[in-house]
Amino acid sequence: MRITSVNDRALVRLISETHHKPPVLRGLVDSDEEAAILAEIEGETSARLIAEAQGSPALDRRELAFARRSHDLTLYGQSHINAAFTYTRPKGNRFNTGDRGAWYCAWNMLTSAQEVGFHRTRELGFIGRYEDEARYVELLADFIGDFPDLHGEAHPALDPVPERGYAVGQRLAADLRSEGHRGLIYPSVRHSGGRCFVAFDPGIIQNVRPGASWKLVWQGAPEFTIEGL
Repeated sequence: MRITSVNDRALVRLISETHHKPPVLRGLVDSDEEAAILAEIEGETSARLIAEAQGSPALDRRELAFARRSHDLTLYGQSHINAAFTYTRPKGNRFNTGDRGAWYCAWNMLTSAQEVGFHRTRELGFIGRYEDEARYVELLADFIGDFPDLHGEAHPALDPVPERGYAVGQRLAADLRSEGHRGLIYPSVRHSGGRCFVAFDPGIIQNVRPGASWKLVWQGAPEFTIEGL
């Protein structure tokens, strides 16, 4: 597998807009002090907060992002970085297991939209109803380093069928991590010509900031449209 040097800004990760809003519990109380109490209660069942405090079998808490001590140097995106590694699907994704998440992103928004749209479409297929609207917010991040690159390879990890590709991809990612690699470049399976990146290590995700907002719309068929907000 070849190694490719990356020194690129503003790779795009799309997250659901519901995960980009202020804490929902804040509206239930009258003061920041009361909100802090509710946040402490919520933290008892929050995978992210538990991992930040204690770590997990697959994730050392020292790997996660933490806010700077000085208020004017507060790290934007800390919770988003940590959430990517602590909230996972039970069976994982293409390059991560259900025990440890990863930061998936792409070099352009359309590729990210096709990737997240595929999963949403699949969920709608399970209920047999392609009627939905989903709002997403861009998280932009910068990356520098030398990473393994699957472009030009017919690797079985790139099989478009999740039941076949994911298990192979998860084994590949585990092998790469054991060799000291912190991320992987790969061609998008959902957007022809798209270029994707998965970060295995929270520490390589730099300068996270918000970008544009988008809406994906399904109107009776698996194909969806993308609208700017």
